[in-house]
Amino acid sequence: MGAAGLIEIKRRIKSVENTRKITNAMGLVATSKLRKSRKELLVNQKFVESTEKIVKNLASTIFEDEENIYFKANNSKDKLYILMSSDSGLCGGFNGSIVSYLETLVRDEKDNIKIIIVGSKGVSYVRRFGLETIAEYVDIPDIPSVKEVKIIFEKALKMYKEGEVSEVKVVYSDFISPVKQEPKAVNILPVDKIEGKSGECIIEPEGEEVLNDALNIYLKGKLRNILLSSKCSEQSARMVAMDGATKNANDILSALNLKFNRIRQQMITQEISEIVGGAEAQK
Repeated sequence: MGAAGLIEIKRRIKSVENTRKITNAMGLVATSKLRKSRKELLVNQKFVESTEKIVKNLASTIFEDEENIYFKANNSKDKLYILMSSDSGLCGGFNGSIVSYLETLVRDEKDNIKIIIVGSKGVSYVRRFGLETIAEYVDIPDIPSVKEVKIIFEKALKMYKEGEVSEVKVVYSDFISPVKQEPKAVNILPVDKIEGKSGECIIEPEGEEVLNDALNIYLKGKLRNILLSSKCSEQSARMVAMDGATKNANDILSALNLKFNRIRQQMITQEISEIVGGAEAQK
């Protein structure tokens, strides 16, 4: 391999260096987004915990012996699953693991499920498993606001109230730490039995109306908490994937530089040998 071989290796080295710059930059961006998402997640968790206390107090005070649609499931045979995926790729096995987990949950009841996808990347994965969606919500911000959560929640609540589905579950990647995330399914509707101490409180205008409004706020906050946890898991997975890609690029560069230097050394040695040989021939 001569000069042409060196030129080809130089091109490969340049290409890998450019790739490394991109993966390194994406890793840094993912780290920054993860930090912001975790901060927002902690704030929202406190909100959900505070709201849950209020809902428990209201539920135990108002509906000790009464039924409420939020707590009492209907007779529909169908169930609704809301799948939290990502809108962009390059995040390792984040989407694949979530959809695989969903597939294991619904494997024996595919004819009685409805699926809502949050995030564009989950659509192709779900269809690959032979599942169909009834709604898809894409372009969700890295820090989802109440506006996005409200649209998703109201769609699910409408289907539940109209008896189209008897349960609403959310499947997502639960963020535990930057190095650990686990697929998880959480029940949203009907609301699990809320145990709380009955307390004396003045309620206006109507007890049922106040409880329903409080439950709406609580469930939206809970759904936003799940979406934020999913976003944290996504950025964490992307950060790890980009870090691995950068390390692989460094390994490839080391191998290419070694190969380049060896070929160059061989060419220099050959040239020296030719010069020495020419000098000897002239003696």
